[in-house]
Amino acid sequence: TMGTASFLKRVRGLLRIRNQLVRECLAELLATFMLIVSRAGRWAGAGGWVILPGPSTPSPSPYSIAGAHMNPAFSFAMCLIEQFPWWKFPIFVVVQTLGSFISAGAVYILYYDAIWHYSNGTLTVSGPRETASIFATYPADYVSITNGFLDQVIGTGVLMVGVMGIMDTRNKAVPKGLEPVVVALLVLSIESSMGANCGCPLNPARDLGPRLFTYVAGWGPEVFSRGNGWWWVPLVAPLLGAAVGTYLYQLFVTFHYPEEDSETLAEQGSIVLVNTTIDPDIRMLPKEKDTGESVPAGYSPPPCASSTVSPTVPVTLLKES
Repeated sequence: TMGTASFLKRVRGLLRIRNQLVRECLAELLATFMLIVSRAGRWAGAGGWVILPGPSTPSPSPYSIAGAHMNPAFSFAMCLIEQFPWWKFPIFVVVQTLGSFISAGAVYILYYDAIWHYSNGTLTVSGPRETASIFATYPADYVSITNGFLDQVIGTGVLMVGVMGIMDTRNKAVPKGLEPVVVALLVLSIESSMGANCGCPLNPARDLGPRLFTYVAGWGPEVFSRGNGWWWVPLVAPLLGAAVGTYLYQLFVTFHYPEEDSETLAEQGSIVLVNTTIDPDIRMLPKEKDTGESVPAGYSPPPCASSTVSPTVPVTLLKES
């Protein structure tokens, strides 16, 4: 045991990565890989076996290395509310897509015999024995590009509204450590109710990575032409849906919270859009300014006099009953 511990310690010293960005990318790669592989074993059959990988589920945990986005749409939403730097966004998209590509390869190896047996030795993208939909999503024959695009905007928008509510520290909190479970249940409900049109991808990386794998693994260029060139819809529509869902939550919920200092919001990891022009005195009613009474319960105390926040937004809050 001591020898093993000493060996692991030496290996750790040799392989340990100290660059924060590289560590985040490795964690994101592994998280995306594990997600797609673990969800790729669901079976549903009609005259044969079909493997159906589900959409990625973001895990908004503040205790993880990089937040476990696993979904460019989620990363995009975090950028919109200034909880994730824009310069990291393209890096994470590449890492998430790579993780999905590798996981598709792992699924192919795992079910190699089953795939070739079911397809009668021919890898096809359409037809009664097609197997390309094991890895990427394709619309039903009756679904148009327009309908499919709207499907993904709505589905991803609903997902983001739900995730925002789960992440909101000023909402009714989910018990710590159970956020991924609650988000998974949210995705399951969306998938069950909105998956008939096109398989409910909700995740650009989860669709593009496996689609690229099928292209190079023998399914050919039809993976990009099937469904009237459907391949770009799961890439663009979820990003638009993420923006719609994020701003809807801001409009209907977070804009109506009492104002707070931007530093407090940052410390709480709030999903509220940060306002850097809050008046230090707007949390105090006129009577309170004159009498020096404390701020009503539920409101944050005003920042110190040395605050550099610009006093440019005159807002008066109603006293609580």
